[in-house]
Order: sequence, then structure tokens, then C-alpha cells
Amino acid sequence: MPRPVTRLLYRTLTVLCCTALTACSGSGTAERVEPAVEAASLQADAPRSRTVRLTGTLEAVRSTRVVAPALTGPTPRMTLTRLVPNGSRVEAGEIVAEFDPLEQIDQARQAAASYESLSYQVRQKQADNATSAEQRRSELEQAEADLEKALLEVSKAPVLSESEAQRNELLAAKARAQVESLRRKHPDEERADRAALRAMELQRDRQRAAFERAEANLERLRVRTPLSGLVGHSTVYSNGQMVRPQEGDQMNRNSALMSIFDPGEMLVRVTVPEPDGALLHPGLEATVLVDAYPDLSLRAHLVSASPVAAAPILGGGVKGFRAVFRVDEADRRLMPDLSAAVVFEANERVPEPAAAEPTAVGAAQ
Repeated sequence: MPRPVTRLLYRTLTVLCCTALTACSGSGTAERVEPAVEAASLQADAPRSRTVRLTGTLEAVRSTRVVAPALTGPTPRMTLTRLVPNGSRVEAGEIVAEFDPLEQIDQARQAAASYESLSYQVRQKQADNATSAEQRRSELEQAEADLEKALLEVSKAPVLSESEAQRNELLAAKARAQVESLRRKHPDEERADRAALRAMELQRDRQRAAFERAEANLERLRVRTPLSGLVGHSTVYSNGQMVRPQEGDQMNRNSALMSIFDPGEMLVRVTVPEPDGALLHPGLEATVLVDAYPDLSLRAHLVSASPVAAAPILGGGVKGFRAVFRVDEADRRLMPDLSAAVVFEANERVPEPAAAEPTAVGAAQ
């Protein structure tokens, strides 16, 4: 074969091989880029899960605060003689605390005795006033009769001597003055008698009010609960430390005794940081963990959340939303004001990375 033909064939084969290698290289690059783009797209669409933990305190839906009774009248410190144990179950209307009634019993007895004595004095005064009124009426009638008699004697002046006529006129003037004096004096005496009687009646009524007040205080010394539920003793500051009330303590009116709450419906009030506010939605399920009982785990769900984030009390920091979770399970160990944590899983989407331009990839290839 001539040499030019051989060279031509060699060049043709070389061009064909280069073309084939270029086509294979291009198809390989496309196969490598497409899986990478698809994986990045799947990674962008896949949600990322993280655990959110919020802290707050427990509170009861139905609860009431029981305090020492506010007795009417001047009352010193009261002695606690009976108190239901902490954690007891009580029913509405049941006596949960009692105080020493001895002082109120003494006041009731003294008021009753004074009331009886004053009632007798009022009746005696009423009788005296009636007697005085009858005496005044009789005295006025006698004075009027004397005046009529004196006027009759004055009418006989034509047939009497001048001295006797003048004497009768003097007697008539005296009788007239007596009648006028009695008519002016009797109304004042009647008002004075009525005022004295009214003063006694007020004293009697005051003692009756004192007796009724003592009777009412005796009933108040037996403290009853208006709500059925569990008893949680309150803590008070005494002698430099926080203590719970106990039998034998001296207490003032309105001193805290206990809280009675229904453990069947409990809430957890938490503060949600503003960046996590978007994770809240109606019916969000969560788990409540009570710090006092590490083994206790209860289901809960979101019931409400404030629409506006509030700034921290001391200023600065991250704002937060107020949220309330309802505990779906009941436990006798739950009590208001216990610290608790609300834990739930939140799903977040990973932000999609910026896609590389094919021309740049081709250029890199």
C-alpha cells in the first residue's frame, strides 16, 4: 500500500478515536452531574427534626385559696386547733380548718347577759314613761279645771267686793300661767323620756348585734371549702424562714392556710422565645416533665398562645410568647406552682442551597 494512503488512514482512525473519546467523556459528565443535583434537591425538601424544651409552672384550672377567717369586731390572733393533712382529698362544704372558739364563746355569753339586762331596763323605762305621761295628763287636767274655776269666780266680780274681785283675778292669772307652763313643759318632758328610752333601746340593740356577731364568728372559725379537690398547705414567712401552718399556731386574719385544687385538669404556663413562636400551632402535642418527679411524664397539648411577644421584665434579651398547655393525664402528685418542662418535636425545612450553573461545571470539567 502506498505511504500516502497509509498516512491518510492513520489520520482518519485518529480523528474517529478522538471523536469517540469526546462523546464518551461528555456522556459521563452528564451522568455524574445529574445525580448530584437530584440529591441536593431531595436534601432541600427533607424536613429536619429537633427537640424544643420550654420551662414553666403548673397551675390548676379550678382552684381556690383558703385563708384564716376575717372575724368582725376587735379580734386578736387566733389559735389554729385543727387542720386537714396536706394532700388530703376534701369535698365541697367540708371543714378543713378550725380555730379556738373560747374567746368568741365568752363574748357571746357576755353580750347575751347584757342584752337580757338592757331588755329588762327598756321594759321598765317604757312603764315609767307611761306612768309619767299619765301623771302629766292628770296634772294638766287639774290645772285646766282650776283655771275654769278661777274664771268662774272672776265672773262674780259685780256682786263681790273690790278686794275679793282682785283676789279672784290674781288666782285666775295664776291658774292661766300654770296651764301655759304645763303645756310648754310637758312636750319637753315627753321628748326627754322618749330620748332616754331610745338610748336604752340602742344599748340593747348593740348588745344583740354583739351577740349575733359572736355567733357568726363562731361559725366562721370553722373554715369550710367551697371546692372539691386536693389540699396543698401554703407556706408563710415566720421567724426568718418559710414554714407551713400547723396546729397550735397563732395566726392573724386573712393569713394563708392552704390551696384546694382539682388535679383532674392542670395547665402548664410557659414562655416561648420569639424565634420558636412559629413552631406553635393549635393542638400541638407535647410531653410534660415535672422537675420534682423525674419519673413522671404526661401527655399535653397546646390550648392557647399570646398573639404578641412580650419583652422581658428586666429589659433586653429575647422577647417571648406566653403559651398554655393542658395536661391530658391526671396524677395525684401534681400540684400548682411546681416547676415543669414542656418538650415537643419541631420539624424544620433545611434551606435550599444555591444551584451551580452548568456552564461553570462544563468549564470546570
